[in-house]
Formats: sequence, structure tokens, C-alpha cells
Amino acid sequence: MNILEIDFLPELQFQASRSSGAGGQNVNKVSSKVELRFNVVNSQLLDESQKALILQKLKNQINGEGELIVVSQEDRSQLKNRTLVIKKFKALLVKALTVAPKRKPTKPTAAMIAERLKDKKKKSERKTQRGKVVY
Repeated sequence: MNILEIDFLPELQFQASRSSGAGGQNVNKVSSKVELRFNVVNSQLLDESQKALILQKLKNQINGEGELIVVSQEDRSQLKNRTLVIKKFKALLVKALTVAPKRKPTKPTAAMIAERLKDKKKKSERKTQRGKVVY
């Protein structure tokens, strides 16, 4: 199942607080900053392998209780920040759960090897020409 199709809302906890930064009097009065908390360890929507991947890749954003914390305070509206934080959360999960394809080592071609050896020979000759001057 695609991670974007899962409805995480029942397991998400939101907390609003006053935002920092510019905004004038609005900042002092309105709680527009939204903090999303998602308990990765106790989630019933993810299987064990997904939980392990998330815990490993997002360990700097997960607290001691196993909660993934995502914050949004870009907008002056709490509702817009809530939708932004959900988008950020889903993007984080998608990025954490995508496994990079394994790299296949390649061999240098014969032409590449020949070119490298030719350049090496040219450099060597240039350096030997710098040698002692015979009178």
C-alpha cells in the first residue's frame, strides 16, 4: 500500500502555540505555530520494517518517547500551518521509506584505460624534460 494513501489523522496529535518571528501584534495574540506529533513506535498503521526505517532515518526528529515531531510556522493562519505540517509529515515519511537502489559497480572501458595511460605517459615525458640541462 502506498504511504500517501494511508489516513494517518487518527494517530496524529496537533498542538498550537505562539509563533516566533515577524508578524507584529498578531504574533503576540494568535497561536498560529502548529506542532505535529506522531508516535512511530506505537503506530498501528506501519509494519515493523517501516517503523525501523523511520526510526533509523529520522532519528534526529524523534524524541525519547518515539514521537516524530514536525513543526510549521510559515503562515500567519493556524489552519494553513496545519495543512502545511501534514504535507511536511507525509513528505518526510515518503522520503524515509524509499529505499535507494543498490549501486552496480562498473568497469572502465578499454578506451578509458588507454586514454588514462596515454595521458600518464605524456605527463611522465613532460616531467623528464624538466630534468637536468646537459652542456
